[in-house]
Amino acid sequence: MQIIVRDKRFYRSLVALAVPICLQNILTYGVALADNVMVGQLGETALGGLYVGTVVHMVLMNILFGVTQASTILTAQYWGARRLDPVRDIAAIALRGAAIVGGVFAIAAIFAPAGLARLVTDKPEVAAAGAQYLRTVGASYLLFALSQTFLLTLRTVEVVAIGVANAILALVLNIALNWVFIYGHLGCPALGVRGAALATVIARAAELALVVGYAFLADKTLRLRPRDLLRRNGALLRDLVRYGTPLMLGQAVWAVNQFGRGFFVGRMAPASIAAASISDTVDGLVWMMPLGVAIACGILTGKTIGEGRFDAMKVQARTMQLVFLSIGAFTALLLWTARPFILASYGLEPETLPVARAFLAVVTLTAASRCYQAPSLMGLVKAGGDTAFVFINDTFWVFCWVLPGAFVAQRVLHAPDWVVYAMLLSDQVTKCFVAVVKINRFRWMRRLVA
Repeated sequence: MQIIVRDKRFYRSLVALAVPICLQNILTYGVALADNVMVGQLGETALGGLYVGTVVHMVLMNILFGVTQASTILTAQYWGARRLDPVRDIAAIALRGAAIVGGVFAIAAIFAPAGLARLVTDKPEVAAAGAQYLRTVGASYLLFALSQTFLLTLRTVEVVAIGVANAILALVLNIALNWVFIYGHLGCPALGVRGAALATVIARAAELALVVGYAFLADKTLRLRPRDLLRRNGALLRDLVRYGTPLMLGQAVWAVNQFGRGFFVGRMAPASIAAASISDTVDGLVWMMPLGVAIACGILTGKTIGEGRFDAMKVQARTMQLVFLSIGAFTALLLWTARPFILASYGLEPETLPVARAFLAVVTLTAASRCYQAPSLMGLVKAGGDTAFVFINDTFWVFCWVLPGAFVAQRVLHAPDWVVYAMLLSDQVTKCFVAVVKINRFRWMRRLVA
């Protein structure tokens, strides 16, 4: 039984895709990190308000991912079969879906920010800060949804450089505008948390302008034209609904899970809310590397299955599991080493510091397992065509383990906040046992192209 891929072309393709995607992910997430660190200088209430906005943004990302993920799986397989017309049809459908999702979130954030904030936290001062942030940042949700869908489409046909340039533009612009709007420089008033939101909106607008210009004017692979966005293909739409429904339901489950995490954290002490804001941001940042490798793996998985090379796919799957395990060990070691420096970058109150240290310890301990099971299920099982399994698996762990466990820990046992937080992340460990069995049975490989 062959375990390691011996063809050097596979590794060259993986590196050529993974490195720019990882870099793009890290830079894109750097926008949230910059907001977190710079708003953190304003105190725990402002940081808690930013956390409210982060929860809403993460719910948006989960739903958006569900809408677009089926399109990326089908696109990768059609790309492997070298058929570009269906890829353009899929891109048009995905962009319309993204516009609907982003528009709904934008309207909700702009016109009902207080209601959204109160869903996340019962602390009046934190909810007020969160409502200020949401009312201003709401417009960015539509911009973000469209730009990310353009980038996902280009990425799936192995066009990745534009994503890095786009992320650099957004990060640099966001940091510069944060300095101006949050603290009040260059003649602008100090807007605090609203300033961070305004900087994000402008950065997302610039991001969308760049990627649209590239897609329509410079790209030589997919060659999209504005009229392509009006394309209709009933057969592909039915395929997307058929294969995408479990994915959308799965991401809806994760959206509920994300909201549930915000609900339980939002009812902790203010120091714990601030600590969770820091820990969630760090957790998201360290996830960017395995996520990038998972996306690259998913593109190669779809391409290999689209070409009908199932024996080669088995060897690739064994190799990628070893890659994910190695990344997990490296990530956990790096995070554990960096904890003191991370905490030193925030102006935390003395009573908040030990809480944040405990929350970061939880993130560190779950990082290694998450770096194996999540990319494996995403980059292999989902990308391989078995979209229903991941939905069923996520549904079980979220509704039968994570949320009930957090409720019991917080409301029944009155456990310390770090224990509740650990319960909210515990499925990252338990899913490993499911993933290793599922993947190595190889019943998830399905050719979806017509």
